[in-house]
Amino acid sequence: MAALPVLALALLLLCGGPRAAGQKRKEMVLSEKVSQLMEWTSKRSVIRMNGDKFRRLVKAPPRNYSVIVMFTALQPHRQCVVCKQADEEYQILANSWRYSSAFTNKIFFAMVDFDEGSDVFQMLNMNSAPTFINFPAKGKPKRGDTYELQVRGFAAEQLARWVADRTDVNIRVIRPPNYAGPLMLGLLLAVIGGLVYLRGSNLDFLYNKTGWAFAALCFVLAMTSGQMWNHIRGPPYAHKNPHTGQVSYIHGSSQAQFVAETHIVLLFNGGVTLGMVLLHEAATSDMDVGKRKIMCIAGIGLVVFFFSWLLSVFRSKYHGYPYRYCSS
Repeated sequence: MAALPVLALALLLLCGGPRAAGQKRKEMVLSEKVSQLMEWTSKRSVIRMNGDKFRRLVKAPPRNYSVIVMFTALQPHRQCVVCKQADEEYQILANSWRYSSAFTNKIFFAMVDFDEGSDVFQMLNMNSAPTFINFPAKGKPKRGDTYELQVRGFAAEQLARWVADRTDVNIRVIRPPNYAGPLMLGLLLAVIGGLVYLRGSNLDFLYNKTGWAFAALCFVLAMTSGQMWNHIRGPPYAHKNPHTGQVSYIHGSSQAQFVAETHIVLLFNGGVTLGMVLLHEAATSDMDVGKRKIMCIAGIGLVVFFFSWLLSVFRSKYHGYPYRYCSS
């Protein structure tokens, strides 16, 4: 009877030995992976990965850390302007995390370039760049782990909010100093001060209604075209499909836009406004009848064509809109 406890202990050791060995092996692999990632991060905030590194460090278990991966195409022959712009913001975000006092091994930032890891693009059925995906510490990426670039833009602040939502890691974005704004403000103040000094005896230009009206019109056109939205969201200038090479200047969704799109809308709104001004002048000026007729025809033409193009942009964003005017 005394041998029964010894036999039971032996059976327990035999059964638990392989499990304990397997657990220890997983811990060793995990420790090696974390050490490797920490070493690379100490040299470069964004770790460049090929197919082998991606499969070993991101896809394969065990993993107790999250990896934010930017899939991009930065080689010059790809001509992906958006990829370069997004990479600059991504580098700012990664550097902010690397040099943060809260830096830990809970999250890493990586990059897979199409020319260095095309097999990864194929494995993930990915056909556009840039794309940001969060690979969580546990499980596979869910729908929310793919960043909505077309909606949010690629500004580092927007990426930081998304990272905080997916990983509970809050990153305070620290941008390098930019002296362009203060320099432009100083130049503007210098120009205004110079004008006041040179024309100190005659300040009638400050009461020029045409000048103030033109400045107000420029401000209104800039705001109605969506420049403030661009400033807040930081969208890409345009989108180029890396496979077909087709460049899109108009976003296909009513919830987002490109910077080029705001320039196009500003131009169309400006054309409509110029046409209305010409029509007003034709109706109220004291010029001869022939010139007034020319102004009237030009004004009608500008209003008709630019409003038609503006409506076509609206129809391309609000699919199913039934009305059109002159052009589709």
